[in-house]
Amino acid sequence: MYEAVYAHPDGDSTVARHALTAADSGYDGIVVRNHGDESAEYDAEAIADEYGIDVVEGVEVRAADPSRASGFVGNYRDDRSVVVVHGGDRRINRFAVEQATVDVLAHPMREDGDFNHVLANAAADNGVRVEFDFGPVLRASGGTRVRAIKALRKLRELVADAGAPFVVSASPSNHLQLRAPRDVVAVGETVGFDADAVRDGLAEWGRVAERNRDRRSDAVVEPGVRLEDADSDGDTE
Repeated sequence: MYEAVYAHPDGDSTVARHALTAADSGYDGIVVRNHGDESAEYDAEAIADEYGIDVVEGVEVRAADPSRASGFVGNYRDDRSVVVVHGGDRRINRFAVEQATVDVLAHPMREDGDFNHVLANAAADNGVRVEFDFGPVLRASGGTRVRAIKALRKLRELVADAGAPFVVSASPSNHLQLRAPRDVVAVGETVGFDADAVRDGLAEWGRVAERNRDRRSDAVVEPGVRLEDADSDGDTE
């Protein structure tokens, strides 16, 4: 299972500190999802080797309008293993779920965000994962927490009805906000999610990263065309 984190300067903790805490908490990996204008400087391979955890280079695109978001997605698509779009704005939500080049629509219900069955069906058609962000449930209180729970339940029903793919995160911006998988599962169950669905949503980050890394490898000439390894006689397998 994986957690998607905001690291310094977008968050308060370095990538290495997130990785150490995630490894101690039982995660298989982390996705560094900093917004493009707050990119972190880190050596993913070195950190992965030191802490025994996968470190995925991702990005969360944040833009004021769909045209700018489209440009940012295009710029990052070939360089990052996971491309997330920062949702919440109704126009951005629609843009994200209609783009097969987008991996994840993040927190679509934040701010004045709206998400309906039309967008859920578009996400299903284009393979765009909708994020269930448990961060506000974990860190907010009072009416803010109540509204966050209500939004999550609505989003869960829409995603389930459409059969859309999804990811789960607590969206930590420092290592102290990072919760172990069992704790995230417990929070999910408390607000009405199935435990196995939460685990699957945490694992989906890793599956997305693995798929995109494979697509970006030298073995892939173009979508659907792959070079096979040559055997000792020079023939392809």
